Amino acid sequence: MHPKARIHADPAAPEPDRIDGLPDSLVLLILNKLEDVHSLGRCAAVSRRFNDLVPLVHDVYVKIDRVVAVDGDPDDALNLSSPKPRHIFSHLFKLMLFTIAKPFQGMRGPGGAGGRPLFPRLAQHSPVQVLRGFSHVRNLRVELPSGDVGTEEGVLLKWRARYGSTLQSCVILGGTLVDRKPAGGHEPSAAEDGGSMPESFYTNGGLKLRVVWTISSLIAASTRHYLLRSIIKEHPTLRSLVLADADGQGTLCMGAEQLAEFRESRLSASACSNRTQVPACSMKLKYAPYLELPGGLGLQGATLVVIKPSGDGAGGCHVGRKETEAFVSGAFDGPFRFAAKALMKRRTYLLEMNGF
Repeated sequence: MHPKARIHADPAAPEPDRIDGLPDSLVLLILNKLEDVHSLGRCAAVSRRFNDLVPLVHDVYVKIDRVVAVDGDPDDALNLSSPKPRHIFSHLFKLMLFTIAKPFQGMRGPGGAGGRPLFPRLAQHSPVQVLRGFSHVRNLRVELPSGDVGTEEGVLLKWRARYGSTLQSCVILGGTLVDRKPAGGHEPSAAEDGGSMPESFYTNGGLKLRVVWTISSLIAASTRHYLLRSIIKEHPTLRSLVLADADGQGTLCMGAEQLAEFRESRLSASACSNRTQVPACSMKLKYAPYLELPGGLGLQGATLVVIKPSGDGAGGCHVGRKETEAFVSGAFDGPFRFAAKALMKRRTYLLEMNGF
């Protein structure tokens, strides 16, 4: 061959598959960035290789779009959010299945097309069923379609709870009205109201309303916690578990320490319902008639309730003051984080509550 001759590639030859050239570790890194269980299900249907790799992802996000009430095993339920119930007790103990897993209907276990389906061919799946197809989940986030506690329009109610085998910490942020600050209007500042609750707070139902918020939020948190037990049991690799809702009302979180304590301890269930027993608690209540928030917002009847189990009620886990303050400060985002920090500086009112 002449030394200056060139060899030209055959234009009809197929291009090499660059995805096939990626190592499994890199493909898994990409799949972990997806997180969403729907997207992972679609990836699993692309090829036999992806089908074998998807069950190995570490980070999974399950968004529940809607709920269907059914009779059956409570282990196949996760939670019970129906669209904006007015009263939490009207729906707390229904059993639910969720429509989330159609992308997984063609997904098969190791061995490809000849293996058994990784997920049953059902029109509806609970998160417990779907997650059985994942063997290495470390970080799991589940999002419900709505909050558990019904409130009137304009009312603010948010909570965040940390659980091990039982409640460790909970913070509740509430307000009777969130609105835009009136132009030229004037509301009492923290200095002007003296930092104390007005006498009317006790006589016009203000304190009673905060007690209802607190009990309802604790029931919602303890119900979510109880219905997570099957997921925790079936996934010993879990290091982080978050159960939130699309409304941003409530969040239950468990870290590696809490998950380990959950597995080692006996779960204390409530005698009257499918939820975890709420231990006797001490509560610190802080109140401001009005708070100016960033973004031109105002919060009337601003209330912060910080809850900790009394004595040894936290499953043997002592939560210090600095840790509690850090938990409260990081519980909410945006203007509501500002509200929580501002309320932490207010006068503290101590309350005690028996377990239920």
